[in-house]
Amino acid sequence: MKASEAVSTAIDPELVARFKAALDRLNPDGGKIGLAVSGGPDSMAMLLLAQEAIPGQFEVATVDHGLRPEAKDECALVLTACEERGVPCEVLTVKVGEGNVQAKAREARYAALDRWGKRRRIRTLATAHHANDQMETILMRLNRGCGTSGLSAIRDRTYVSRWRALVRPLLSFSRGELGKVVESARIAVAHDPSNADTSFERIQIRSALSQIDCLDPKGFSVSAQHMEDADMLCEWAVNMWLSDNEKTEKGGLRHPVPIARYMHFPILETQFRLMGATPRGRDLAQLMDQLRKGKGGNVAGILVKVDKGDWVYRPEPPRRTG
Repeated sequence: MKASEAVSTAIDPELVARFKAALDRLNPDGGKIGLAVSGGPDSMAMLLLAQEAIPGQFEVATVDHGLRPEAKDECALVLTACEERGVPCEVLTVKVGEGNVQAKAREARYAALDRWGKRRRIRTLATAHHANDQMETILMRLNRGCGTSGLSAIRDRTYVSRWRALVRPLLSFSRGELGKVVESARIAVAHDPSNADTSFERIQIRSALSQIDCLDPKGFSVSAQHMEDADMLCEWAVNMWLSDNEKTEKGGLRHPVPIARYMHFPILETQFRLMGATPRGRDLAQLMDQLRKGKGGNVAGILVKVDKGDWVYRPEPPRRTG
């Protein structure tokens, strides 16, 4: 191939500009950012975009969960890519607890990233969640009967701890756009075999969506942002109502039944969140129907009943053993 015919490895400037704009909005003080890079195409695309948009202003961490033999090679792939670009990179080894493997791995990963950020004096961490992830999450939440909080889906800025922000600057990017970034750079990427495991709900939804051409993942991301705005307004209204009507009593909380029916679900959802429980929306909706009939129920370890015109919430008592 002649030099003039060589394939360009340059990244589309529009994608770089869009990524930079997202970082400017999510990290307005311009402090150093820590990228969580797994070696997969999405996170490697984020690494490449960051190298173009904010060179010298970020570091990378890659996590070895120890769950698959390939994990060490994937971390080595990230290390090599960073070394070639002069980007500081560290491998974080974690131990995943028993139980729900995906949930425990996520918990261990964020805890390790938080510790790394503290050690490296990095206040903002970034992950590579994108518009297709957002679309899949919204559909999963819709399938579970979630309210406005759940349908906000993947938020572009949250926190992993009191001092460490977690941002997602790729939510306006589709999986296809990120794929083009790594293809144009001709960089090696890893492919997680769990992404082909149809026993997972997300993979089933992803497979079904691949047959529907008219859906726009970016549109779902915009809708999720609108839903987040609506949820924040709803949260403000609920908190105002609770501050005027809620009473604390031994072992629990109580408040009068809200007169407006449209307040029932948001108030119920907020109370469970404040008590540290995260039930499925479908289960909350069933409980709400029971409460409207003057009955109660136990959801996610919280007992709720109707007493003298009030809704009363208490943690489920410990179960007897032996």
